[in-house]
Amino acid sequence: MMKSPTIKPVAAVGLALAFACGPSGAADLMAGQAAFEKFACAACHGADGKSSVLPTYPVLAGQHADYLQHALRSYQRGASGSGAVNTRSNAVMTALVPQLSDADIRNIAAWLSSLPSDLAVRR
Repeated sequence: MMKSPTIKPVAAVGLALAFACGPSGAADLMAGQAAFEKFACAACHGADGKSSVLPTYPVLAGQHADYLQHALRSYQRGASGSGAVNTRSNAVMTALVPQLSDADIRNIAAWLSSLPSDLAVRR
């Protein structure tokens, strides 16, 4: 009987981080907070990412980072006018997101997902 190879715990963690961070590197939470402030996201979503000025604006704190990245990139595609699928359209967001770099998107998403929020699975 052939034994299956085992992965050392340290190697497994490193491998998981490599997949989670993707080819462009790890997210920087401090840079994410700085970008959130720089691009005045708090004006609509609140400084804590969960105190939106209108009930129609989404709570961002505690959302999954990959979801937030996808949403921001969808707004970028919508702003480009390319007619690509999976686009989002909102006058404020489509004016702001073209200014965001890939690193800004990754960092903002990581920072927001790290914030405490009522967005959680309760058991």
